[in-house]
Amino acid sequence: MALKLLAAADLHLGRRPSRLPASLTDRITARELGPAGAWERLVDLALEEEVHAVLLAGDVVEGEHDFFEAYGELRKGVVRLVESGVRVLAVAGNHDTNVLPYLSDELTGFQLLGRGGRWEAATLSAGGEEATIWGWSFPRPSVREDPVTGHSFRRGPGPNLGLLHCDRDQAGSPYGPVASRALEAAELDGWLLGHIHGPDPLSTPRPTGYLGSLTGLDPGEAGPRGPWMLKVDGAALTGLEHRPIAPLRWIVLDVGLDGLGEPEEARSRFLERLRALHEGLREEARPPLAVGIRLTFVGRTRFRQEVEKLFQREELGDVSVGDVSVHYFVEALRVDTLPEVELEELARQGDPVGLLARRLLLLEASPKDPERQALISRARLRLERVARDPHRQGLERDGPDGDETVEWLRRAGKQALDLLLAQRDGP
Repeated sequence: MALKLLAAADLHLGRRPSRLPASLTDRITARELGPAGAWERLVDLALEEEVHAVLLAGDVVEGEHDFFEAYGELRKGVVRLVESGVRVLAVAGNHDTNVLPYLSDELTGFQLLGRGGRWEAATLSAGGEEATIWGWSFPRPSVREDPVTGHSFRRGPGPNLGLLHCDRDQAGSPYGPVASRALEAAELDGWLLGHIHGPDPLSTPRPTGYLGSLTGLDPGEAGPRGPWMLKVDGAALTGLEHRPIAPLRWIVLDVGLDGLGEPEEARSRFLERLRALHEGLREEARPPLAVGIRLTFVGRTRFRQEVEKLFQREELGDVSVGDVSVHYFVEALRVDTLPEVELEELARQGDPVGLLARRLLLLEASPKDPERQALISRARLRLERVARDPHRQGLERDGPDGDETVEWLRRAGKQALDLLLAQRDGP
């Protein structure tokens, strides 16, 4: 019988997901959609799959002020796991460096590895198979030293895996900076990492990378989220599989408007894409309870303004596909279309439309193009002046970076081009 492990990171118990519409939270509680609900789903999965251990790679708790809420949620899950013979091993991350040691002292069966920033190993065994888990916990919220380089890992039984919360390939980071070459040089059979919320494409025989957050905490964490199943069979790592079980999923959805006959057709195209998405989710073992959508209309159409006004009038906090098993809502809407005429054709004109078309084409040129660099630099200076405006006191004061400036110019340019064409070609 294989030794089965379920690994997860960045639960952030105590935190609530952001940007949820009231129409959704009237039906499903924030607890069900957030880290507590995801942890409950993980425990259910672990028991159904009869795993032998659950591994948690740090930031199990959002912060020290979440002790009592996290204790209640964590305790319920740990008790269920331990009573079924499942071991729970964890390391502390930069968020829970103080609270997780206290929680581990209070929870029988919850083992914190590497307390105080000292490497510690634990051996797991089942059905004749064994594995050694090496863990290191943050001793304080900020750690600028590399926790891996210089440590000698004396191999234990079976495959040896590192369980670590760290900032990979970010020299000078205050969150345990570790170089990929240091992980490679340690000669373990894999590294299960926490801290970065986007999961890496892990694969055997030597899985090394970020597990990703257990559930998307905000719209910026788009895509499937959940733990990883890992098996030890015949002294080898096998069966590595991502299990997307998050109760809330964020997605980015592009809907093309090429050849649109009238603005109202945009609704049908959106629903068509949404139904296809829904059919795919229904095939998952644990579909999400809710899906937040960042919707962008793309392509070429003469109805840019009309589509934007049409959807601004719609109630998008509850979008039905005819099946209430998953609740959908649009968190953000963008209309990022181009006119039906080609930009290259417009750029040959000598009027303001042509000038704007040439600027938009310049944004798509090579990043090394000096004219493009000059355009972006001028725009950044103007946006930074806006950011420093005293009337913005209390708001975000940092200016945009290069990519944000390009995106801002692209959106503003397309909107302006659409308006110019409407004025020029209108009655």
